[in-house]
Amino acid sequence: ENEDLTKVEIPEKDLEISTMRAGGKGGQNVNKVETAVRVVHTPSGLSVRCSEQRSQLQNKEQAIDLLRSKLLVIAQEQRVAELAEIRGDLVEAAWGSQIRNYVFHRG
Repeated sequence: ENEDLTKVEIPEKDLEISTMRAGGKGGQNVNKVETAVRVVHTPSGLSVRCSEQRSQLQNKEQAIDLLRSKLLVIAQEQRVAELAEIRGDLVEAAWGSQIRNYVFHRG
């Protein structure tokens, strides 16, 4: 799975990165330092917010990884839908649903 994430390249121009204060428990540092990161993928409108780590850089990397995984899932779903469209409606070859051929022998 990690190998697939590294293959997904997101151009920097497609990302909108903003920082904010994390909030919650953590003492005075939470209120002073903007460690939470929100990354928005502008072409798709997907948004990811990460405030788990104490470092802004770590949060940014984690948020981008989350965004990559979401984009990968969407791409896979689109691929499955395209394949289903190409294949069409598959009919199960069960007893009674097959076309019967009657061959009459003259003898």
